[in-house]
Amino acid sequence: MDVAVVDYTSPTAPEEFATSLRETGFGVITNHPLDWSLVEQIYTEWSALFDDPAVADYTTTDSLTGYFPPDVSETAKGFEVRDLKEFFHVYPWSIYPTQVTDVAMRYRDQAMDVALTLLDWVEDQLPPEIAGRLSMPLSQMMDNSTRTLLRVLRYPPLPPEVPEGAVRAAAHEDINLLTVLPASDQPGLELLGANGDWYPVPLDPGSLAINGGEMLDLATEGYYPATKHRVVNPIGEAAQVSRMSLPLFLHPADDVVLAEDRTAYEFLMQRIAELRGDS
Repeated sequence: MDVAVVDYTSPTAPEEFATSLRETGFGVITNHPLDWSLVEQIYTEWSALFDDPAVADYTTTDSLTGYFPPDVSETAKGFEVRDLKEFFHVYPWSIYPTQVTDVAMRYRDQAMDVALTLLDWVEDQLPPEIAGRLSMPLSQMMDNSTRTLLRVLRYPPLPPEVPEGAVRAAAHEDINLLTVLPASDQPGLELLGANGDWYPVPLDPGSLAINGGEMLDLATEGYYPATKHRVVNPIGEAAQVSRMSLPLFLHPADDVVLAEDRTAYEFLMQRIAELRGDS
């Protein structure tokens, strides 16, 4: 499985990235403009927050914002056991913990800029016949959107008795258009190849993994596929080490029609219900 590692500054980067996204659902970006010290600071500050009993004060009440402890974390579509993780949802308009600095918000702004540039690359590489069937250009789908989500995520050390079938993140596709994911402080991310085998995503420190989501898949009629991926459980001593992750999920505006008269809001609410086990 050849996920392209693309130099953001290369003149051929847009074509290389779009080709990899089309063929594998993923691309890896290096030499990007994101300030990596912000990522490292978030990993340090928020790991301490997850260990602080005060984090419980921010526990979600609406299934969209705040802190999601392990016992209300996601259950991947098609699975019955919750993932072994906890996370905090960060939006510009939502609750934000006082125990940390504004570094996550500053990082979010930078990651948004990169994500929007990558979306432009994806749009520019669409075949005219597919681009012509979009309800609007991909870049315009982001106009007036308030849904783009930064998730500060921690996979805690594995418990002494791991529930049968439980993994850090079960196989799933993301919901959104594009996901921007800086390299974690621990390995474990894998993607599913077309041959049915799982492959580690090649992420060196400082690099970004980018994958397409279901909304992009739906809007482009599968031209850019949403590829299943997972985070596997570590073994040996690594099982006692937590893993931090920082995905930014690029979401279109609620009223954007993705395909067949389905709006982005309708699709999102359907998928959130599935993750909660409501349907």
